[in-house]
Amino acid sequence: MKQLWAPWRMSYLRGESHAPESGCIFCVGNSTEEDRSRGILRRGEHAFVIMNKYPYTNGHLMVTPYRHLSEIGDLTHEEGLEIHRLLVLCRKILGDHLSPQGFNIGMNLGEAAGAGIADHIHLHIVPRWCGDTNFMPVFNDIRIIPQHLEETYDQLLRAFSEIKF
Repeated sequence: MKQLWAPWRMSYLRGESHAPESGCIFCVGNSTEEDRSRGILRRGEHAFVIMNKYPYTNGHLMVTPYRHLSEIGDLTHEEGLEIHRLLVLCRKILGDHLSPQGFNIGMNLGEAAGAGIADHIHLHIVPRWCGDTNFMPVFNDIRIIPQHLEETYDQLLRAFSEIKF
């Protein structure tokens, strides 16, 4: 039997890292000092790209507006346009650098729809590979991510920094 190590998942499984210390995890402010620890890869004028710390698959990104809002209809034209532009950029970078065979892209609006953070909208971009699911989520409610988050962050940060936006 092969062993698979993912020690960074233990804090998640214990429930130690689910909630931010205070406030909303998507309300990031203007300071870029904590971008690496937060997983922020690209900042735009109205929205930004952030890695999911508890990804469905390797490279799972989210795009969210800076403004704290829960209704998609409350986005300004500029916010909606920039979210779309960042989505297209994420799709290109993930395609070029992780070579997935497909993508799941979407929003979970409201707790009933599966939104873990329902009061600040965010768009998920999930790279997919044929056969990337396995028995672990079925039997143990665990997903196996083959690359450490910091390694993925470094790889994608280089890619985001090379593209003018």
